[in-house]
Amino acid sequence: MQAIRDLATQIAQHAPGDGMHQSPIPGVWLIRSGQTTEPLRVVHTPAVCIIAQGAKLVSLGGTDYRYDTAKFLVVSVDLPVTGCVTLATEDEPYLCLRVDLDAQLLAALDLELPARPAARGTPPARGLFLSETTPALLEVANRLVRLLDAPHDIAVLAPLLLKEFHYRLLTGEHADTVRHCARGDGRIAQVTRAICWIKDHYNRPLSVERLAGEVGMSSSTLHEHFKTVTSMSPLQYQKQLRLQEARRLMLAGSIDAARAGHAVGYESSSQFSREYARFFGLSPGRDATRLRQSLQAGGLQAMR
Repeated sequence: MQAIRDLATQIAQHAPGDGMHQSPIPGVWLIRSGQTTEPLRVVHTPAVCIIAQGAKLVSLGGTDYRYDTAKFLVVSVDLPVTGCVTLATEDEPYLCLRVDLDAQLLAALDLELPARPAARGTPPARGLFLSETTPALLEVANRLVRLLDAPHDIAVLAPLLLKEFHYRLLTGEHADTVRHCARGDGRIAQVTRAICWIKDHYNRPLSVERLAGEVGMSSSTLHEHFKTVTSMSPLQYQKQLRLQEARRLMLAGSIDAARAGHAVGYESSSQFSREYARFFGLSPGRDATRLRQSLQAGGLQAMR
């Protein structure tokens, strides 16, 4: 398909080196990797990822999502995932366009569209899914990236193109799921509020009963729907956030494992080290050393 080849050409032009490149358009990122990568655990924020060349594997809660130029990834809530590039070479690198989801823009657009109420009692959908890469979405994606060639036009035209991009999501294959995210009501909105609460209090002891009260749900209902959206329980989610943040602190601040564990809420250094090694596969110190080496080689950012 010519449109996907054009998108790959544009991304390659504006992302000459491996890594995750923030474009001059707010919320738009270009990603390149000239080689396949090892699995990396990250907290993926709400975004759409369209692959223009290559392929990737993302895992959530034991379920694998493989996608390439035929399908794109949608992440609707903050999710701890594992990702790796599975198809890339120096001659044909992995090339991806990432557009951060704008919840306010989705909500405003949803109000402009014909009324389409969701069925009552419908459980929330998984917070990560794949959808077919359509010609309509590719067309606006191409225009969005081509805008980088005309930086003086970005301030005026980028908001219009981002609006059209989000419109395509609201009228596409998974329109009902995206509308749930946009409307800010129902079970998925309550789960989203629970996620935000955990993120704000991740380094404190977590009471599921208190969390359920904060978002207006019973403990059992919260547990059921939280697991549907995130593939894990609230306590598992908090643990993964703690370990991810400890890893970030060790990399960014060059602090040792004991201090990092304490900063994210662990009272026992030995417990932190055990859970860290179980989650990441290496002790905190060895893992931090490995990741610093990956950063110096330029490969880590390509995993996002």
